Amino acid sequence: MARKLFNEQIKQNPLRSKADIKSALVDILAPAMHVLDQQKLKGRFRISDSGAVYVQDKTEIEGFMRLLWGLGPFFSNRENISEYPDWYEMTTQSIIAGVDPGSPSYWGGNLGDYDQMFVEMGALTAFLYETKTDFWDNLSYVKQKQIVEWMDQVNDHVVPKTNWLFFKAMVNKFITDSGFDDHYQLVLDDYAITNKHYLDHGWSYDGYENQIDNYIPFAYQFFTLLTVGLTDWQDDQAKLLKERAQAFVPSYANWFAADGAALPYGRSLDYRFAQAAFWAVAAYAHIELPSGYELGDVKHLLLNNLRWWFRQNIFTTDGLIPIGYAYPNMNFAEGYNGPASAYWALKTFIFYALPDDDPFWQVKESEKLKFEPRKKQSEPRMLVVHSKTGQEVQAFTAGQHSHEHAHGEAKYEKYVYSSTFGFSTPKGSVLLKQGAFDNTLAVSETENFWQTAFKYEHYAIHDDYVYSDWKPWSDVEIKNYVIPQMPWHIRIHQINTRRTINVAEGGFAAPDYGIPGQQVLDTDVKNAVFYQTEVGITGLVGLSEELKVALTEPEPNTNLYFPKTKIPLQTGVLKPGEYTLISLYLGDRELESLDEREQIVLPEISLNGNQVSFTLDGNTTKITLEEFR
Repeated sequence: MARKLFNEQIKQNPLRSKADIKSALVDILAPAMHVLDQQKLKGRFRISDSGAVYVQDKTEIEGFMRLLWGLGPFFSNRENISEYPDWYEMTTQSIIAGVDPGSPSYWGGNLGDYDQMFVEMGALTAFLYETKTDFWDNLSYVKQKQIVEWMDQVNDHVVPKTNWLFFKAMVNKFITDSGFDDHYQLVLDDYAITNKHYLDHGWSYDGYENQIDNYIPFAYQFFTLLTVGLTDWQDDQAKLLKERAQAFVPSYANWFAADGAALPYGRSLDYRFAQAAFWAVAAYAHIELPSGYELGDVKHLLLNNLRWWFRQNIFTTDGLIPIGYAYPNMNFAEGYNGPASAYWALKTFIFYALPDDDPFWQVKESEKLKFEPRKKQSEPRMLVVHSKTGQEVQAFTAGQHSHEHAHGEAKYEKYVYSSTFGFSTPKGSVLLKQGAFDNTLAVSETENFWQTAFKYEHYAIHDDYVYSDWKPWSDVEIKNYVIPQMPWHIRIHQINTRRTINVAEGGFAAPDYGIPGQQVLDTDVKNAVFYQTEVGITGLVGLSEELKVALTEPEPNTNLYFPKTKIPLQTGVLKPGEYTLISLYLGDRELESLDEREQIVLPEISLNGNQVSFTLDGNTTKITLEEFR
């Protein structure tokens, strides 16, 4: 099939058979291999010149290495070596040149502490395991030794005590398995460190105790299971890793929606369909699944997420994957996102390396999964809530904090994150429209220079609500109570301020393209706005007279999903004093909030002491706020 602009043909791929998976992988790799073929130096993949925290040559080496995450599984099938000999030659000659100190394409023998190349060694190690029979076993001793000596540099430098340790462990496991040296104790030493990061239910923290994000499924879980799967690792440590993966299945499954979307949360969202990598490696390593889950469920979570991603606008005109999420977007990127960093997502294709007779290819994919309506997840500090049919998942969070990554306050510390409406990262802090303050409360001493929560004083995740306590200044305290009642949620703020402050609080962002079906809904509800689009209804009802509600237009390219958006926002000025502010928010993917006349059915809310009552359709739910005084 001819490749169309933006790789549009991949959107029609049903992803049902192994042949479909190969077709998708070829669609992704072909534009990259076309560029690779034109590089001046081997082992480089340059697709643009945006910067990263490491030097440009290493961004190009990184790009090449990240292609190996797809090329390894691809060439684990010998038939593909015969079918794509030019690709295979380019790939293997680049590796040979990259580790050869005498080659102009050498990847360097002067690696330093915290070197980005240590991360990329993981991809090279995986490729060597995956293609061992056809590549490694046919190399001369001299060339094998050059590969080992280049990778062995990781043992001479400082590696951060984070997910980076798994790449070092992979290298040392390969050096041990290849017979060049016995580095197995080094493997166990690194796992002794990462084992201390373990929490429960399969979750760990990634080096920083308050940062629990996608790096757990697509690093802590993925690279440990990958090492088990690639090497048939059998000792007590390997057994422990499989047990943790088993415990992780029911927890992580609830980060997904029925339409295939995964919860966008935290950093490194540039890696896109790496969200499904855990399911891919769980199948590859043949972990035993917990009660209530079957291999068909794993297959569905994996393939459904890939289908969702391939429906998004993640490719440029020539079929390359730039920095971004559901569309190209530099605004939310981290400093370590190089031009081709997104190709880390290719590690999800590890399941393509499963042989044709593996049960994964034979088992019927589950048609759908039954998600838990509400699941308290203490480890990532969330209440995870699904809509009636599971098409929408929202995570209500408190207590997470990332202090060194761009837009950490937006990526970790908003009140709620959505698989349908995404979240926004600011372009600036001077004007409200620059902040794109969806699902967060912003404060300022004037009408300029806004700030949102960045590290809470206290937090708690209860079974039915989330609590947090924020002090933007020493004389201002804001206690937050967020209560999910899908598709609605209630926010209550207790504000004690000794200074005059401006406040602004937003609901869910929704697309603003001026197309039919995007409209502000007419209601007689006071101080409220409801905006309906092709993705659902977002709305805000202000129940406190101090704040006034409007539908606002933030800067473009702030939201992960939609280049241009509208956000329901309430604003006001609070004089010194004590306030209790109550508001009602709607993020409705499935139009559950409408009656048969397509009118919004508004819940009734009351607060008596520390008890909140929520009444809808004659059904009343009472929630007791333990911290409310």
